[in-house]
Amino acid sequence: MAREDLILGPESLEVLIEGLGDLRLALGPQAAPGLEAVRVDLRRALAAREAGDRDASIGGITAAMRRLAGLADLLDPAEAAMMRAVAAQFEGALRRGDAADAARSVDLMRERSGARKKRGDENKL
Repeated sequence: MAREDLILGPESLEVLIEGLGDLRLALGPQAAPGLEAVRVDLRRALAAREAGDRDASIGGITAAMRRLAGLADLLDPAEAAMMRAVAAQFEGALRRGDAADAARSVDLMRERSGARKKRGDENKL
């Protein structure tokens, strides 16, 4: 399985969707509509992937990332700007088919967000 398949895989997207509730706690109730829009973007990305539409799947994921970066403006505008740059890097890497660069972007997003891999997941995206 290619690293891109792991990044775009339904399991990865489902985990991200499930984690949106935690973001609502951090961002506050004013972020609820934006987080719901992120959820919709990710569900569309999942549906596109299942339909075999790679470009639409990438588009949905990157739209969600852009929305998340906009929501980060509520907490830290400088961090939000960095998130937008990483989202653009991630999208470019996926569109070029550069799974290694996309994985580095995912790792950077994970590091910046404070997310940690669970024990035993060290080799997963």
